[in-house]
Amino acid sequence: MYVVTVIFEPHAGQMEAFLPLMLENARLSLADEPGCHRFDICLSEDGNRVFLYELYTDEAAFGQHVETVHFKAFDRAVADLVAQKTVKNYKLL
Repeated sequence: MYVVTVIFEPHAGQMEAFLPLMLENARLSLADEPGCHRFDICLSEDGNRVFLYELYTDEAAFGQHVETVHFKAFDRAVADLVAQKTVKNYKLL
């Protein structure tokens, strides 16, 4: 299994606009992508960061994820809302 973690730090005052877009991307990923097994969204205690834990069958399934229409639409929609994005990849043991 292939794990992807992402930390989003939206610009000040943009979390309210960001979260519904993030939730919809996660919903569509789980519903439409057979290779996406988990898509957890976590909000930091201070409400300034969003942490994602995504689980895919393999790296190819994640590659398919980033090519989907819904992911590309999400990525475009949040581009101006996000100050920083950190992505890390892991192999589940």
